[in-house]
Amino acid sequence: MTPVCPFVKIPRPDDSNASKKSAENSTKHHVEHESKVKKDVNDSASVSPKCPLGYDSQTFKMGPLSCMVCKALLFETSKIVPCSHVFCKACIARFKDCPLCGADIEKIEPDDDLQGVVDRFIEGHARIKRSVNLDKGEEAAENNKPVIYEDVSLERGSFLVQQAMRAFRAQNLESAKSRLNLCAKDVRSQIEKVGNTSELCSQLGAVLGMLGDCCRAMGDSSSAVTYFEESVEFLSKLPKDDLEITHTLSVSLNKIGDLKYYDGDLQAARSYYFQSLNVRRDVIKNNSNVSSQVLDVAVSLAKVADVDKSLGDEKSASDGFQEAIDLLESLTLKSEASGLEQRRLSVLEFLRSQQADKQEQVEQTV
Repeated sequence: MTPVCPFVKIPRPDDSNASKKSAENSTKHHVEHESKVKKDVNDSASVSPKCPLGYDSQTFKMGPLSCMVCKALLFETSKIVPCSHVFCKACIARFKDCPLCGADIEKIEPDDDLQGVVDRFIEGHARIKRSVNLDKGEEAAENNKPVIYEDVSLERGSFLVQQAMRAFRAQNLESAKSRLNLCAKDVRSQIEKVGNTSELCSQLGAVLGMLGDCCRAMGDSSSAVTYFEESVEFLSKLPKDDLEITHTLSVSLNKIGDLKYYDGDLQAARSYYFQSLNVRRDVIKNNSNVSSQVLDVAVSLAKVADVDKSLGDEKSASDGFQEAIDLLESLTLKSEASGLEQRRLSVLEFLRSQQADKQEQVEQTV
């Protein structure tokens, strides 16, 4: 059976072994889902998503499918005339000369053929679970059945998120958003099939939060709030004993608060900041020795107090700022935690400046 991959011409001899290893390493809900899919596979052809050039979720290498500017998979592939080097449309639009060879850019043309290959690569290597139809050929004619890929792999979804983050860091926001939307679509599909498992809810919550970041960077605050709220919805379904999940949840709440704050809706901003504060307070009840969690609580206290100050509730603001200062002053960090120490000092400086402003206002009043 020939794998559906733009690069594979013949079956790889190790495909069957690789499939077994993949199945052995699957999580429990993946295994359960595979048993449900077997009935369909019995009436289908099974193909491996592996590629002999090394393009997979574990060992993706920069190559003909990547943009050398953003280091991610090509998006809206564009070719420079006359040198024929290819980049993402958004990436090359910033240049007057080719970033690779220095040739003057006379014009930029879309390269639909190469983009088609990239899209086929994504379907074969970066979709969590998908079924496709074979191109017409002797095998398709012989079987006349749909092809279902062998496994469900959240690792491939993580690979697609990695590509999105590369594009995001390079300010290729449309590329990042497109990849994240694909990943979110796939995770939603899995949730519909196997239910709200912790792994799937965690994945979707994180991806939706990143989509919110993309929309916020693009100036679309309304869509950003929608994505962040949906992220909160899924992350709230998870056990609160996972520090990474609770941190992501509290950050999403804070980001909604920030957007509401900048939009002038101070009461809504305070509500979201306060929810984030409560999540973080609950965490440090059992993790008071985790410095990063204590620092998170101080930041949330500062956000709530800052809104209280803007709302004219000076007493609540002063109490909140002082509680945050006391937390940070009592926090002892190890010498190797230089990043946390720098953050602690920065927050402490802000809090002290707020308290100093309050004291100055009191003295002027007297």
